[in-house]
Amino acid sequence: MRRGLIVTGAAAGMAGALGLALRASDAGDSVALRDDPATLAQGREVYAEHCASCHGVDLEGAPNWRVRNADGRLPAPPHDASGHTWHHDSAALFAITKHGVGAMIGDPDYASDMPVYAGVLSDEEIVAVLSFIRSTWPAEIREMHEQRDANR
Repeated sequence: MRRGLIVTGAAAGMAGALGLALRASDAGDSVALRDDPATLAQGREVYAEHCASCHGVDLEGAPNWRVRNADGRLPAPPHDASGHTWHHDSAALFAITKHGVGAMIGDPDYASDMPVYAGVLSDEEIVAVLSFIRSTWPAEIREMHEQRDANR
């Protein structure tokens, strides 16, 4: 019986990891953030309209963003260099933005205030926002993020 539990647990873990990898790659290899002025301008506009109310006009995030609210949800993190956005590769950021955190981590019951933007923003708009966010980071953080993408 113990062996059966171990095998079942290992299989569930592998399936979960595979599911996470598939969800993280939903955007495919086409999630190439861009630095051209038109994309960054579009990203700035879309960010101001859809993201700034939670993540801050200056990408500063909500106060105490690491401390869960009374409802158990985490406040919006900063997208500037002080946050953890740059710790995730572009495909993961795309998947979180388009499908939500719960879909990204394989937990449909995960409670988050982060809206799902599928059907609200086009893939191009999501890439533009992520490109804009990355453009605000210091050079060394942009390089680390680009390395995450290259290692993906």
